[in-house]
Amino acid sequence: MLAGCAARPPATAFDRYVTRALSPTIPTPLQTALAPLEAAHPDQSAVRLLPSGTDALQARIALARAATKTLDMQYYIANEDETGKLLLGAALYAADRGVRVRMLVDDLNFKDIDQIMAALNSHENIEIRVFNPFGSAQQSFAERTQNLLTQIGHFTRRMHNKSMIADNQIAIVGGRNLGDEYFSASPTLQFRDLDVFTAGPVAHKISSSFDDYWNSSLAYPLRVLNKQKFDPADLDKTRDDLRHHWRTNAEPLNAKPLNATPLAQQIARGEMGLVWAPTEFEADSPSKIEHPSDDYKSPPMERLAELVKQAQREFLILSPYFVPHEVGVKALSALTQRGVRVAVLTNSLAATDAVAVQAGYAPYRVPLLKNGVDLYEFKPMQAEGEDRPNASLFGSQSRASLHAKAYVIDRSILVIGSMNLDPRSALLNTELALVIHSQPVADEAAQLFQRSIRPESSYRVELASPDTLARLASTGSPLSPLVWTTVEREGAVTYNFDPQAGFYRNAMTGLFTLLPVDGQL
Repeated sequence: MLAGCAARPPATAFDRYVTRALSPTIPTPLQTALAPLEAAHPDQSAVRLLPSGTDALQARIALARAATKTLDMQYYIANEDETGKLLLGAALYAADRGVRVRMLVDDLNFKDIDQIMAALNSHENIEIRVFNPFGSAQQSFAERTQNLLTQIGHFTRRMHNKSMIADNQIAIVGGRNLGDEYFSASPTLQFRDLDVFTAGPVAHKISSSFDDYWNSSLAYPLRVLNKQKFDPADLDKTRDDLRHHWRTNAEPLNAKPLNATPLAQQIARGEMGLVWAPTEFEADSPSKIEHPSDDYKSPPMERLAELVKQAQREFLILSPYFVPHEVGVKALSALTQRGVRVAVLTNSLAATDAVAVQAGYAPYRVPLLKNGVDLYEFKPMQAEGEDRPNASLFGSQSRASLHAKAYVIDRSILVIGSMNLDPRSALLNTELALVIHSQPVADEAAQLFQRSIRPESSYRVELASPDTLARLASTGSPLSPLVWTTVEREGAVTYNFDPQAGFYRNAMTGLFTLLPVDGQL
């Protein structure tokens, strides 16, 4: 009975328009700037990594300002915080210029009782849709909890894709959601992340994927979920508030510098530092959530697996949520056995924002190390001297947590997107990934990896030697098969337990280890 009450008609049952991306041949300033470059680089797309939160924020603001016809945004999380209001303001200003704005947000983290997005949704050029709702503002907390309990299989499958596309010409994809912690603007938490700015043919494929989700049976118009009503005066007030927010916060949050010159002009003048290279785009279909099947194979995960099998020298893994399971241990071991260096950077227990995932990862550390995999865990506090407000991938004033999802193969191929190496990305969430065949771009990512595994930034995890175990036994310390080595103020330090994690995190990890939730991690 409860399950029946929680059921919702498909989104196609509501009055909503099927819309598509702008034709890539329609002239716009971005299309005009890119056309001669695309002609000079047939079958290639332009890419540029965005390793710092400041770069990533500025690029998104510039993209919104550059759009003249369409602006599409697809995010797992979209917060109405300090940077979120800058980006929503940029989207509103685009709509005021006549740009069609489509925004698709996953329901799990969507707070549609907030005023800004609901007010923006009343604009004639803006439409917001919510993906896979299990109850929104229209329902009470009790009803949402009921939906969680009665539709757990539906609830745990989420749209994890992250993209922003202007005029079907330029896109930004990667690991970042929309929120202060992703743009070096949070006073308490800094996610170290990585995006890629891309233009050319691959952007059209990203737009096509967006359309698939936008028009799917799980993309509900916000107006059918939200009980709030807005009139033109509310939208005018929101516009005034966002303008005031921009004047007050754009400069302190480093949102301005990239906008000194219009983006189309920067591209035409060759000022964007773009690298042209063969680039593939892989994305899950929304059917992964619409019609779950044990036979479904994730295109991003399958393509990464194909490329990894061809590795000859090195495979570098940046994955904040890393749960390899036995099949992953076996695959990585096959690489090391034929001489390929495999190195993994993931979060330490102290740095992670998902303790449950750490419980899923921890049992595989010993098997990985025994099979020759190099293992590093990101520290929650970074080295002194790198704690600047516009911190890059490896430094800030607040607690740090790795969030980048990137894979470097032989320093010639970079796979980057929203996909972690865990069962959730493979089986439950929808994901996307770019495959960039470029030695310069892959080498840039590899250098970021090498910098991040320095002792000042990460712990190196190793098997405890017989001497270490004997010393622990002699002192009565708990025996551990692992040791963590790093550099701190007093010099080199070795731990025989998860460093800086504290009692609570260790206890929660132990609890999750006992629970049957491995498939949900």
